[in-house]
Amino acid sequence: MYNAKGMLSPQGSIEPYLPLVRRAAAHMIGRLPANVEMDDLIQAGVLGLMDAMQRYEQGHGAQFETFAMQRVRGAMLDELRGTDWVPRSVRKNQRDIATAVQLLEHRLRRPPQDAEIASHLGVTLEDYHAMLVDVHGAQLVYADDYEAADGDTHYLDRHLAPDEKQDPARQLADRRFREALVAAIEQLPEREQYVMSMYYEHDMNLKEIAAVLGVTESRVCQLHSQSVARLRSRLKAW
Repeated sequence: MYNAKGMLSPQGSIEPYLPLVRRAAAHMIGRLPANVEMDDLIQAGVLGLMDAMQRYEQGHGAQFETFAMQRVRGAMLDELRGTDWVPRSVRKNQRDIATAVQLLEHRLRRPPQDAEIASHLGVTLEDYHAMLVDVHGAQLVYADDYEAADGDTHYLDRHLAPDEKQDPARQLADRRFREALVAAIEQLPEREQYVMSMYYEHDMNLKEIAAVLGVTESRVCQLHSQSVARLRSRLKAW
């Protein structure tokens, strides 16, 4: 599979790595609207995998699987950026839910329940749950998904001014934000903490989380969206 120069041979079979592509697509589709097709993500991911096989060199400090996953996820995100996959109405619902959660938490001094949020928004509980499913795909993107197309420069490096002196104040602010985020997650209802942990720490997809919790994938989607809305409200100052 490797040639004499340490390059991964493009003639090598991609079959062993296709499960990585499918898993990446399954994980990403869980945070995207229903109009995004799984097959489109997989197709883009396969192209990213082929590109990784042509570019990978041994001895650069990363295993091929790690290098390939960056390319695969980057290709999937490029596919999404080429389409208008988040309607304005979804963005508005996202803001409305976050605002409602913030106001209710301030008033009630505790995490508001689904029915309370729905009542504040003036919608039925069923409609509120549908809103949570819709906004699920407009919420979070991993920072490391923004790797440059050529793999040389990180997104943040390209769009933030260089900080050669590593400003201690900035480092302190970053540490404080992380501490605030941890504290905010610890204040989530227990089931929502489980969802966040399984999704982000253990890299489980919605189907796997649903099986663990004994609920539907749709309910996991709702719990995730509501968790993010709570975190947004608590970390708004940041």
